[in-house]
Amino acid sequence: MLAAVLGGCAKTLTGDVTGSTATPPVRSEQEWRRHAEIWGERYRANPGDAGAAMEYAQALRGIGQRAQASAVLEQASIRHPQNKALLGEYGRALAETGRFQQALEVLNRAHTPDKPDWRVLSAQGAVLDQLGRHQEAERYYASALRIHPNDPGVLSNLGLSYALQKDLVRAEGTLRQAAEHKPIDPRVRQNLALVVGLQGRFSEAEAIAGADLPPDKAAASVAQLRQMLAQQKGKTAKPPRQRAQRPGAVSAKPAKDTRG
Repeated sequence: MLAAVLGGCAKTLTGDVTGSTATPPVRSEQEWRRHAEIWGERYRANPGDAGAAMEYAQALRGIGQRAQASAVLEQASIRHPQNKALLGEYGRALAETGRFQQALEVLNRAHTPDKPDWRVLSAQGAVLDQLGRHQEAERYYASALRIHPNDPGVLSNLGLSYALQKDLVRAEGTLRQAAEHKPIDPRVRQNLALVVGLQGRFSEAEAIAGADLPPDKAAASVAQLRQMLAQQKGKTAKPPRQRAQRPGAVSAKPAKDTRG
């Protein structure tokens, strides 16, 4: 149940929160659309330009067109099979479309043991978490943090990994460590709010979720958190005690939870 909530609501960061080789940085939809127009034209003018392909794909991810971004990067990776940065972007895009095993295979080719990339290590950990291989994921995060200590994106991924293992206290501590870095990425704060809320501290979770956001986005974020926490509370509440029934009587079955 907890995994379903985290999978549906938490934003997993797959690398440096501000870098170009990670989850797209936080921008307005208008900014992303303008970015997509500019780089889309450059990409179509020269599909063999790996840099243009990566910029265009990142913009597509920023406006939610993840499948198209993955397709752009797939074609670019065919043209540039040895481009490590491109493979890293392609692996992340695959993960965002739910193709986790393929993403892991691509990310494995995005760096080498003698020249490990901490951003790719973090992305590999995030994919392993999606596959339920949490212990392996922790080792990748640890390796990433040895190369780039205290990175907030890696710490956020690690915190969510602990949460998926239902170690919410450790998850909260790790996410608070990630949130100490300024300027804070709103996704880190939302992950922290999620984990605090899952521990039943709803008012505190709402305050965290609404901090440092414009009023409209803060209201939307808090509303989403309220809905998620209400759903989680409904799942974990004990069912009412039923009266004993006569032999042979048929009891009403609870409705199946159809949410992913």
